[in-house]
Amino acid sequence: MLLGLVGKPSVGKSTFFKAATLAEVDIALYPFTTIKANHGVGYVKVNCIDKEFGVQCNPNHGYCVNGARFVPVELMDVAGLVEGASEGKGLGNQFLDDLRKADVFMHIVDASGTTDIEGKPTEGHNPCEDILMLDKELDKWYYNIFMKAWKTFARKAELESKQQGGPSFANAVATQFSGLKVNEDQVKEVLLKLKLDGSPSNWKEDQIMQFASSLRKVTKPMIIAANKCDFPTAEENIKKLRKKFPDYLIYLCSADSELALRQAAKAGLIEYIPGEKDFKIIGDLNDSQKKGLDKIKKNVLDKYNGTGVQEILNASVFDLLGYLAIFPASANKLEDSKGNILPDCFLLPKGSTALDFAYFLHTDFGKNFIRAINARTKRALGKDYELQNCDALEIVCG
Repeated sequence: MLLGLVGKPSVGKSTFFKAATLAEVDIALYPFTTIKANHGVGYVKVNCIDKEFGVQCNPNHGYCVNGARFVPVELMDVAGLVEGASEGKGLGNQFLDDLRKADVFMHIVDASGTTDIEGKPTEGHNPCEDILMLDKELDKWYYNIFMKAWKTFARKAELESKQQGGPSFANAVATQFSGLKVNEDQVKEVLLKLKLDGSPSNWKEDQIMQFASSLRKVTKPMIIAANKCDFPTAEENIKKLRKKFPDYLIYLCSADSELALRQAAKAGLIEYIPGEKDFKIIGDLNDSQKKGLDKIKKNVLDKYNGTGVQEILNASVFDLLGYLAIFPASANKLEDSKGNILPDCFLLPKGSTALDFAYFLHTDFGKNFIRAINARTKRALGKDYELQNCDALEIVCG
């Protein structure tokens, strides 16, 4: 799973990325600080099941603190996108190409209105314009990819779909544009929704744009991270965003605050669990550090119940993509061959079955599946059992 950070320059994308991953990246108040895409590991937060079983888990990947299990996900921070990016402005083609493999976009928006449409310092900018600009550029990006091969591809796909046993048009689209992580069900969903007239090979350009835009929204769903929410000018802008874009998930965040807390915790100055609304001082702080932490507590944690960064990561994976956290666990044994207790927690799409989970763990487990066992209830489950969030399952094979 890949979460892509997008937005215009100088809105705090790299700060958000560093706050989520603690990776070393360049952060500066000028456009195009980031040129090559940064990749790192962030974490989604789930309730660990170890306390239910009266044990302490030992994760193979990620970590667990006070019953909060942090499961790794990949993050990618691309350079800022500007108007005209889909036509190559500001190295836009290169940056957009980096986003092909992303499963979800996290659009980092400067809610303070202190950067203009190109990411340059200003005052009074309306961040609604940034969302409109990015939506337009992303739609054009998909449209341009489609137009390169559409007429020839669509005509061939139509002919093949009419042949006995030939692939459906939706299947052909998914295969042709698999580099964008398009699947057949998503194409069918869009075709059913749009009900475009005529055969695809005869669609007009505005119909192809409509199809490209709708497919982009389905294949690359987007969440809005209203960054710099603690700035005095942010409150009115956030109201504008919510009024203008009621269909988007909009979360408030202060990436600067999260980064400061994460770095203070790493330095042993405070105890802080990402996503929590408080911290505990455990080290010696100088006056400047005390004032900084007091400001974060008053202006961010107390006011917004957290910095919002962890909430956005979780919402992207669990709310927008609809993934589930699943623990492999035997009904009689919770540790692996190395003695690690509840070592794994995996993320699977909503609607996955016990058989899907078996194949996810290993192809042989799927091929030789007999049943699954609920580690909590010890009840046997068939291959069609639909997984629930935080299930603990054992796979029994023949």
